[in-house]
Amino acid sequence: MAASSRAQVLRLYRALLRESQRFSGYNYRMYAIRRIRDAFRENKNIKDSEKIEELVNKAKVNLEVIHRQV
Repeated sequence: MAASSRAQVLRLYRALLRESQRFSGYNYRMYAIRRIRDAFRENKNIKDSEKIEELVNKAKVNLEVIHRQV
């Protein structure tokens, strides 16, 4: 993975975690955090740049959903 892709993924990961901390309900907050961590852990060994780009776009959409719900 290129350094810029890695940095982009890490920024997105941190943004998702930061935004999910804003859920007022404990159960929603912990569920969101667990899902984010599990998804990133599951996909950490992917090397295909097209697949990485697809996952990054999916994560951006999820970030917007979390942002709207909070």
